[in-house]
Amino acid sequence: MGVSPRPLRGNLRVMEDVSLKILIIGDSGVGKSSLLLRFVNNTFDPDQASTIGVDFKVKTVQLAGKRVKLAIWDTAGQERFRTLTPAYYRGAQGVILVYDVCLPDTFEGLEVWLNELDTYATKKDLVKMLVGNKIDKTERKISRADGLQFARRNSMLFIESSAKTRDGVQEAFEELVQKILQNPDLYTENTSTVNVSSNPSSGSEPPSLCGCSLV
Repeated sequence: MGVSPRPLRGNLRVMEDVSLKILIIGDSGVGKSSLLLRFVNNTFDPDQASTIGVDFKVKTVQLAGKRVKLAIWDTAGQERFRTLTPAYYRGAQGVILVYDVCLPDTFEGLEVWLNELDTYATKKDLVKMLVGNKIDKTERKISRADGLQFARRNSMLFIESSAKTRDGVQEAFEELVQKILQNPDLYTENTSTVNVSSNPSSGSEPPSLCGCSLV
């Protein structure tokens, strides 16, 4: 007489599988590509060339009991590539808007990017994160208070970062994703349920979120 297999305990769990589209926008030279490479590959190239058109990378993270596949689009900031970007706003659940804390022009240009976002984004309740980058440099011109005020006025998350030193980079992406996950209407059409090992190959638990300013 055969013996029924005992149910597996402890080594399997059910985890939601979520796919999100994230955009990184902002003027040329603010460090968008460097932030992306630091987050995805944990690398930094001080001679990183400006993006031509659009770059695209994928990274999977585990947050809030979900396995989240991030499709991250890095858009060129040059005006001559602006006509390429409208299609890439379509379907995005989150946007990271970057400025250089040492270059006032990039901060003043944020309004233009927000107007473009409002024009082309198809999900009007998408989550917006403002990132003041390059805080490792000594010639800062834009204070944290100025960035925070702008973010509060436009209902954005806010954090300062340095792709060079890694400060704030992981937190910026993860806090954005966590905020998106709090609004299931943004992503439920892309969600499925899968069985995954309780001990993923990465061997590590999701890093704790130190928290960006929610304004």
